[in-house]
Order: sequence, then C-alpha cells, then structure tokens
Amino acid sequence: MNNVVHTSIAESALAVSALFDRTFAQIDLWNQLIEDFISRRADGLRHEDIDALVGAQVTPLLGDPTGLVIGAGFVARPHFIPDAPWHLAWWLGDRNTFGTPSELGATRRLQVLADPSADGFRDYTTLEWWRTPLLTGARHITGPFVDYLCTDEYTLTITTPVRLGSEIVGVVGADMYVRDLERNLLPQLHTARSTTTLVNPDGRVLVSTDARLATGSLLRLRGLTEPQPSDRNHAPRVLDEGYEVVECGLSGLLLVSALTEP
Repeated sequence: MNNVVHTSIAESALAVSALFDRTFAQIDLWNQLIEDFISRRADGLRHEDIDALVGAQVTPLLGDPTGLVIGAGFVARPHFIPDAPWHLAWWLGDRNTFGTPSELGATRRLQVLADPSADGFRDYTTLEWWRTPLLTGARHITGPFVDYLCTDEYTLTITTPVRLGSEIVGVVGADMYVRDLERNLLPQLHTARSTTTLVNPDGRVLVSTDARLATGSLLRLRGLTEPQPSDRNHAPRVLDEGYEVVECGLSGLLLVSALTEP
C-alpha cells in the first residue's frame, strides 16, 4: 500500500521560504547590531572592536550541529576601518571543510591576505556576493557556486548591505553548503506529484528530485527567468513547455515542477 501523501508545489515553496526566512532573520539581527555599533564608533572604529562584536554574534550559530550556516561574518568596504584597509571579520563553522586538516572540526577565524600587493591577495569587491548588494542596496543570494575563498564546495552565500547613515560600508552574511540544503529540502520536494527543481533567479539548479540535473547546471525553460510584476504576490505561473513555477517567498528562488510526467 502506498502511504505517500502528495503535496502541491506551493506547499513545497512555503517550506523553502521558511528555511531561508530563519537565516534572513538572523542576518538582519547581526546587521542591526553592527550598524548600531559602528554608528557609535564612527570616529574611532578599530578592527579589534568589530571583530569582537561579530565573533560573539556568529560563533554560537556556527557551533549548532543542526544548523545550516557554515560560515558567517562582516566584510568591510575597503578603507572604511582605518587600521585595517581590507578587512574580513569572517568565521568558519566546525562543519566547514575549508582549510588544512589541522584546522578542521572547530569553529575558527577565516585567515586571508589583507595586503593588495601580496601574491594570492583576493579582491573581494569583484565578487558577486559583494558587488550585487552594493549595486542594489538589498539582500542578495549568490550561488550555487564553488567558493574558493571560504568553503571549496558548492555554496550559497547570503549578503545584505551594512550602512552608516545612507552610506554602505560593508556587507554582513552567511554561507550554506548546497549539500546541506539537499538533505533538508529533498524529502519535502519528493512529496510533489512530479519532478521538482529548486533554481536561483538565473535558472541554475540548487536541488532537484531529478538526479540528472546536477547542482549548478542551467535549467533551460523559455520564460523561466523573465522578470515578473512586483504585485503578483508570488502566485504560481505556467510556462509554455508544461511546467509550473512558483517563487519561494523573499528568497527570490524558484520551484519548478512538471505539470505531467513524461
């Protein structure tokens, strides 16, 4: 007897949205604390001060064995912090596999080169997780991508701008492994009546019930990534090729499901 209870794509979208909303709320809290802190120290901000604040906020979450966040912190606009012109106050969780074997298995500070003249220096202002929030002034999800700076695995990075008055002075954010999202979301997606795939706004696959659709591959469906009116209230839409699409709340991610299986 088949006891599987099938759900709609809209119900699965709500589950995706709820998962990301929890992380968004945590990042928003960090953002508020950092903005309040730097507004009080604007004339005398030291990197030790911002490091102490950020470390105290993010390390408890990184130590949660049931959590999804495997890296988090604050990245300053170049030359915003007087004694640290290029500064990342970023921590890696104990499940983060980036680094040497002796570093793994513990929550630790990300070590990066901060001298632009040094071999191996990485200009983070060229990266999407930095550029897009500064361009739009809004939260952004980057990925799936292989993050060679912080994780070395397929990752999603969520970043939101940090402001001093009207000026953006950095970003605060968090990293998640795509494999952890798969573990959390696939059971829900498998309850749908047909093949269901979670993609980013560019149509790149994050998680799919179709094993042939690899992480990072492009789901090529006509109309999938076309901008939609802001007043649609995330209502499902149907593509010409026989797929239903629904937005996953504030994440901007899309769930795509075949209306009929081949």
